[in-house]
Amino acid sequence: MSAARRGWRYRANVTARTAAAVLGGYGVAALFAAAIARLLPLPRIEAVLPGTMLAFFVMPGVAIWAFLARSATRAWAGILIAAALLAALAWLAGPPA
Repeated sequence: MSAARRGWRYRANVTARTAAAVLGGYGVAALFAAAIARLLPLPRIEAVLPGTMLAFFVMPGVAIWAFLARSATRAWAGILIAAALLAALAWLAGPPA
């Protein structure tokens, strides 16, 4: 094992990216499902299912982003920006039909 991979900075970086992938992925996927459910022109109960099913593709994408970003700070920033945009979209869409 190389000396660079034994240091606390490396472990903190991996921990921050893992937290971003898990927590940020869940949050972005939930906000995506809510936004899609509110935007679809379907009755409430019928709009939730496609939103939830599509959200299953969002969480792995966020997890991949968390580990592809140049730093853990950029990973968190990208995830927080995506979450803010999806929250604004869901809020602007109004209550579900």
